Amino acid sequence: MTSSPNDPAPNPHATADEVQAALQDSKLAQVLYHDWEAESYDDKWSISYDERCIDYARGRFDAVAGDQPLPYERALELGCGTGFFLLNLMQGGIAKKGSVTDLSPGMVKVALRNAEHLGLDVDGRVADAETIPYDDNTFDLVVGHAVLHHIPDVEKSLREVIRVLKPGGRFIFAGEPSTIGDFYARWLSRATWAATTTVTRFGPLQSWRRPQAELDESSRAAALEAVVDIHTFDPSDLEAMSKSAGAVNVKSATEEFAAAMLGWPVRTFEAAVPPGKLGWNWARFAFGGWRTLTWVDENILRKVVPPKYFYNVIITGAKPQ
Repeated sequence: MTSSPNDPAPNPHATADEVQAALQDSKLAQVLYHDWEAESYDDKWSISYDERCIDYARGRFDAVAGDQPLPYERALELGCGTGFFLLNLMQGGIAKKGSVTDLSPGMVKVALRNAEHLGLDVDGRVADAETIPYDDNTFDLVVGHAVLHHIPDVEKSLREVIRVLKPGGRFIFAGEPSTIGDFYARWLSRATWAATTTVTRFGPLQSWRRPQAELDESSRAAALEAVVDIHTFDPSDLEAMSKSAGAVNVKSATEEFAAAMLGWPVRTFEAAVPPGKLGWNWARFAFGGWRTLTWVDENILRKVVPPKYFYNVIITGAKPQ
């Protein structure tokens, strides 16, 4: 497991001045934000590398490409973050060997560390998704989770994905925000943050309030997040973009409507209160509620709600033979 010897060291925090500079430079914002989040990212998003998240990752794969012969020999995760998607897919039998890339040195470092702890055969490079640093026809599978919406030129990146895939190779990108879903998710998150940070100013609820310095730091992180989240997608537009990049057998799917209505307030509330205040019963409520509403989405609401209203978009396609 290696990263390039010329990779810069990760920057663990962003100052107010750096945040201001990053507001004018989306790629600088990507590095600052994701380096800042790298060491705490798995905890923030309840990411694990056990059966729960293996099943989740495998479910996203099966939703659009479940009939493929497995395992793939070599897979790449683009914008890997902490390695959540690829490492759990590898544990779920999707691929034997992996490579990870991210613009953030901090994320690549954590992803490689997670792979090492899991005993997985993974290498990594700090890289821009618009210029993937691998030869043509290298990978059997390229995956990504919540990455396309960070990339300035999505179609250029998809062309790069097609280039590094072997003929017949497949890509799968999951967790991309739909345009309508992103609107209501952000509204719910802002309302939850405002309500929580307001009511915890008073009386006995003050013990549920993070120190002001931590809230200010979270606000700076939120300012960066608003810069790094560049795109939202209509499923049909993402399909058209994939075909324009050269992909065939393109297919999209959407998920999480009611589940997103719960998930975003829950995650925001967790970020607004001190660690340790929420115990096992809260975790059971949050995960159990999400699973229940996911069932409602898949078995009831999917039949009556148009796909573009669901929060997450999954897209797949293949390189021509």
